[in-house]
Amino acid sequence: MSSKKHWSWSILLVAASVLTAGCESPLIETPPVQTVQRGFRGLGMVEIYNPDTLAAQAKINEPAAVQPLPAGGPPASSQFKNLKVLGNLNVSEFTGLMLALTAWVSPEQGCNYCHVEGDMASDNIYTKVVSRRMLQMTQEINQNWKTHVAATGVNCYTCHRGQPVPPNIWFTNPGPRTAMGPMGWRNGQNAPEKNVGFTALPYDPLTKFLKNTNDLRVEPRTALPTGDNPKSLVQTEETYALMVYMSKALGVNCTYCHNTQAFMDWTLSPPQRTTAWHGINLTKELNNNFLEPLQPVFPANRLGPLGDAPKVGCATCHQNAYKPFYGALAVKDFPVLATKKH
Repeated sequence: MSSKKHWSWSILLVAASVLTAGCESPLIETPPVQTVQRGFRGLGMVEIYNPDTLAAQAKINEPAAVQPLPAGGPPASSQFKNLKVLGNLNVSEFTGLMLALTAWVSPEQGCNYCHVEGDMASDNIYTKVVSRRMLQMTQEINQNWKTHVAATGVNCYTCHRGQPVPPNIWFTNPGPRTAMGPMGWRNGQNAPEKNVGFTALPYDPLTKFLKNTNDLRVEPRTALPTGDNPKSLVQTEETYALMVYMSKALGVNCTYCHNTQAFMDWTLSPPQRTTAWHGINLTKELNNNFLEPLQPVFPANRLGPLGDAPKVGCATCHQNAYKPFYGALAVKDFPVLATKKH
């Protein structure tokens, strides 16, 4: 081999090593990747977990160590003014919940994040109006959506994780601006977006499926496109974009909810698919009945680029775990959050 050819091969090898330096190989991973068989062998129904990723997720999904105060004392409504949601609690229960809310939502900002200093009863601060509605939303989830949250339930920390603004809220995505004006129309896709894995898929499936009432099913029950479900390729990409988002939100792959033998067949699907279906419908209700109506309450800096209110999705609660906090009970110590009839 001539020195010129040898030099060319050397350059190619160096370039290849640089390009692949960021890729991880399951053959050399230390510790090795972990696999969980989710269905019939031979169908690829295996969940693959990276131990380093799991360790990072475990830190995010540690439940808050907050204990309620022992019940006792007169009704809270006799001691505090303007209680529109929690008036049936006694003073000790009410105080304990307020301390928990501070730890869950504003541990650094304290009580005055939601209360006017010197006038705790005042509604002249938007965060108090929003938090009252969020308490009602939490009660709604725990009481009427056990098909999704079961007895585990949710509390304020499920979404907030010690931050005033939950880290995984979303807004309607207008897409990137282009210098070409109308000629730069992207048809809602072909722009890298984190929610869809930085792919060329439609970059805003959340508005379409987690706010608007669109049908996710795109696979027909007949062999020809003239059958009962003639969906377009664009609609298929929109559905797939949401599936990518849900997979990332729960830290799983498609086989967590689907059987690769027949993706559309509910009778062959794992029970998690039904739970996810209820979760999609729950999210729509929360966004349309609780969050969007708060749009006039939020200041401009809390709204999206199109002026819409912040909304929730799968990632808001799950935060890359197949169950928030890996199934730790969220309402056991605070039954007022479990029902609207406390």
